[in-house]
Amino acid sequence: MSEEMKNPIQESQAGQLAAYIERIERLEEERKELGADVREIYAEAKGNGFDTKTMRQIIRLRKMTPADRAEAEFLRDSYKKLLGIAE
Repeated sequence: MSEEMKNPIQESQAGQLAAYIERIERLEEERKELGADVREIYAEAKGNGFDTKTMRQIIRLRKMTPADRAEAEFLRDSYKKLLGIAE
């Protein structure tokens, strides 16, 4: 096996690779910190009497397009009817 086949990354790319790795590590740390911040907000909301499970559902719905929301509601209602738990 040739030396080129053993090491596809050239010496000149080492700095670039290290920079990518460091950026990803920084972003992962920021994501971890943001996750802790979000958990704190949910805990605060819960302490003020809000249902955090429902809040999470609302956030999920707000991320959806109106068409996707309508489809999800239609499917949920259909499943509820099939299972005999429709209102």
